Amino acid sequence: MKSYRSVKSRLLRNRRIKKAYHELGPEFTLVEKLMEKRIQKGLTQEALARRIGTKQSAISRLERGEYNPTLAFLRKVAAGLNAKLKITVT
Repeated sequence: MKSYRSVKSRLLRNRRIKKAYHELGPEFTLVEKLMEKRIQKGLTQEALARRIGTKQSAISRLERGEYNPTLAFLRKVAAGLNAKLKITVT
């Protein structure tokens, strides 16, 4: 399995991806943290989906940024990763 950092580094070499990444900062930061946690725990998208009672495609859409998740879904994902979801407004 490739590390998250190596995949991110490879993808950000593409100018279009890099531009979109910076424009969607908070969204990408959230997805980045969730993906990083999932990979650190050695979980596939399918394994995480089973843990939280959803389909692998829902995890994939979330990680690709093609899904605007509810707070409840994000809480489920965090719980499935044995992590806490913390939202701040500054």
